[in-house]
Amino acid sequence: MAKRLRLIDLFAGAGGMTEGFESTGKFKTIVAVEHDQHAAATYALNHQAERVYAGKIEDWLEEGRVPEADVIIGGPPCQGFSALGKQDVLDERNFLWRKYAETIIAAKPKYFVVENVRQFLKSAQYEEFERWTEPGRPLQKYALQPYLLNAADFGAYQSRVRSIVIGRLKELPEVPEPEGAYSGRHRTVGEALASIEAHVVETNFPKVSFEYNGQRIPGPYTTQDLHVTRNYTQLSLDRFKKIPLGGNRFNIPIELLADCWKKHKTGSGDVMGRLRNDRPSVTIRTEFFKPEKGRYLHPNPSVHRAITHYEAARLQGFPDDYKWAGSKTSIARQIGNAVPVQLASHLASLVAAQFYAEVMVSGSQSI
Repeated sequence: MAKRLRLIDLFAGAGGMTEGFESTGKFKTIVAVEHDQHAAATYALNHQAERVYAGKIEDWLEEGRVPEADVIIGGPPCQGFSALGKQDVLDERNFLWRKYAETIIAAKPKYFVVENVRQFLKSAQYEEFERWTEPGRPLQKYALQPYLLNAADFGAYQSRVRSIVIGRLKELPEVPEPEGAYSGRHRTVGEALASIEAHVVETNFPKVSFEYNGQRIPGPYTTQDLHVTRNYTQLSLDRFKKIPLGGNRFNIPIELLADCWKKHKTGSGDVMGRLRNDRPSVTIRTEFFKPEKGRYLHPNPSVHRAITHYEAARLQGFPDDYKWAGSKTSIARQIGNAVPVQLASHLASLVAAQFYAEVMVSGSQSI
C-alpha cells in the first residue's frame, strides 16, 4: 500500500476539506490551522487534536512551525470580495491568501489546492497570486490551474459553485481537469433528507460543555444532536403555511407580508423559499436557519420551519458521526463555510493519483 501523503489544511474551519481528503485513505493531516476557537475545537474532535493550531496563521508562521508537506489545502477567508459583501478591496481578509502563499514557500509541497468563492478568479487578489508564479517571484516554481466547479457535479447534495485552484510544481505535468461524475444527474435534497425525521420539537442543543485550549466550549455534539428548530412567531408560521413545495415569499398573501415586501414585487425568488425535493439544494450559507435569508424552508409543505443544523450538515456532506463544538450560531457558521465533503474527496483522489503517478512512480521525490 502506498504511503499516505502529508497534508496541511489552512483556514481549516470545521474540517470539511480534511474530511474529504482523509476519507480517500490517501492523506494524513500533519497540521491544521484555524483561528476560530469553536471551529478549531470541532476540527480537533474529529481529526486528532494535536494536529490543530488554534490561532492566527500569522502567528503560526512567525513561530516557524511549518513542517514540510506533500500537499496543502485550504480556503482563505473570502468575505472581502464575496458577492454577499461590499467587496472592500482594502479588507484585510483579502490578503490572507498571501499567508497561504508563505506556507507554500515554507512547506515546499508538490501540489496545493485553494478553494474560494466564485468571484475569486476575477479578483485583483487572484491576479496577484498569478503574478507570484512568474520568474523571479516568490512562487516561481509553481503553476496554477484555475477552475470554476459546481459541487453538485461531484456528488454534493447542493448547488455550490466555487473557485478551485490546483497548484503544482512546474516540473510536474498538469493535473487532469476535474470532471464531475454526477453532472446531469445531480443528487437531490429528497435523497439527502429521506432518513431524517421531518417533524422536530426540540429547540436547544443538549446542555454539555468541555474545555478546549483553555476555554469552556459548548459540546461536543453529534450531528444528530443538531436536529433542533427555532421558536417561530405565529406570524412566521402562518407565512410558512402558505408557501408550497418550491414556492417563496411571492406565495404569501398580502395581509401576511411585511411592509418592506409589499413594496418589492420583484427580486430574489429564494427569499422565504421552500426547498425542492427533486434537485440539489441552493448553496448552504451561514444563516441557513433563517428562512428570510434564502430558500431554506423544509421541502415538505406540511413542515413549517427552516432546515435544521443536522439537515444542513447532511447537505454539506458531513457524516452523521461527525462531532461539533460551539453555539448554534457558531456551528451554523462552521457548516455554511465548509467545503462540501464530496467535492473535497474528488479533488483529493485527483491529486493523489497524480502524485503517485508523477512523483513516486517516476522517482521524482527529489523535486
